[in-house]
Amino acid sequence: MSQDLQSLLDELGPLMVDGSPHAVALGLKLDKLSPGTASMRVPYREDLIGDPETRTLHGGVITALLDHACGVAAFSGFGGNDTPATLDLRIDYMRPAKPNLDVVAEAICLRSHGLIAFVRATAHDGDLDDPVAIAQAAFMISKASVAAQERAKRAIARGEAI
Repeated sequence: MSQDLQSLLDELGPLMVDGSPHAVALGLKLDKLSPGTASMRVPYREDLIGDPETRTLHGGVITALLDHACGVAAFSGFGGNDTPATLDLRIDYMRPAKPNLDVVAEAICLRSHGLIAFVRATAHDGDLDDPVAIAQAAFMISKASVAAQERAKRAIARGEAI
């Protein structure tokens, strides 16, 4: 692992969460980021419940968590230079998340080559061997993702919110 890359990820990783209004609204938290891997969580909150009777988190919250964790893992897999866009995302739901527990997504970039990265992730509520959902995703560097990255860099340089 390159210490320079880890330093870059330590600096930019939080911006990939805190700079996304959607991630902020859901309360997503970055737990760990290293070259090719990311771990994120969504804290259990009443306003994220999808079924009031069972008190489980809404499936869309799990989808957003997995998509974001995979994107951050792809970003680190690309070396922290380019922000990728989701090209393909497949999620298999295994079971509902347990009430009152945070859900954690652990993602790994399996391969990044050229403009494409392939990522796999597992969402769980405390036991990696008993997943809530698993995801397989592909990300790419596109003109739109590069333009969004440049807008974010300019906003940060001006001290503005992203």
